[in-house]
Amino acid sequence: MEFILNNWYVILIVLLIIAFSILIIASYLSLPKAQRHKKVKEWLLYAVTEAEKALGGGTGQIKLRYVYDMFLTKFSFISKIISFDTFSRWVDDALENMRNLLKNNKDINNYVNGDEKNDS
Repeated sequence: MEFILNNWYVILIVLLIIAFSILIIASYLSLPKAQRHKKVKEWLLYAVTEAEKALGGGTGQIKLRYVYDMFLTKFSFISKIISFDTFSRWVDDALENMRNLLKNNKDINNYVNGDEKNDS
């Protein structure tokens, strides 16, 4: 009992973090399946863009691993539901979207490749 009285604030914070996490997961799972996939795919576009910026082109398998590690950190509970093959297809789709953005959006291209690569 003394432990609870001396550490009530720590216990309260832990309980609030657990409740908040459950609330976030429940709100995500309450979305229709198509909407859940859309949210993940939108995030994947961000992740592959960051991987392209960090690793550059021609680093396919390393880039896939980089994005997968980011995915495990961000969506650990979803990684248990979808297969790696499905994830890999989603990454391929996101890479295609990113390539289109790089071609059509100068600001994104500057962000990923830097200004010096756009002078050509």
